[in-house]
Amino acid sequence: MLLIKLSEQNVKVKKSRPVNLDLQTMRFPLTAIASILHRVSGVITFVAVAILLWLLNLSLSSPEGFTTAVSITDSGLVTLMLWGILTALFYHIVLGVRHLLMDLGYFEEMETGLASTKVSFVIVAILSVFAGVLVW
Repeated sequence: MLLIKLSEQNVKVKKSRPVNLDLQTMRFPLTAIASILHRVSGVITFVAVAILLWLLNLSLSSPEGFTTAVSITDSGLVTLMLWGILTALFYHIVLGVRHLLMDLGYFEEMETGLASTKVSFVIVAILSVFAGVLVW
């Protein structure tokens, strides 16, 4: 117990702050991990838009530009990057809809929030497989 003196009154305050603030040893709940990854996928999508717009501009500039864009996207590494971009976009959209539903008052309890996170991950996994089929 901590004893605090406030304007001539003694108030007992129970100190319930976390002792360990080392982020590497803390275990985050699944909903927190989903929220953090939602932000990361937003950044990836933002950066990817610039790259994809450059590639679109290159492909529309001339027939030689189109050939160059096709040769760039034929690389296995670029195909993997395109799959990653689509997966990040799908993740951001699905969990963004989940966040909007939470703003409307749904999935706010711990059990329903955890269940909606798991369902969102399954939906993203299915869409990720679809993106892989689409890209390759």
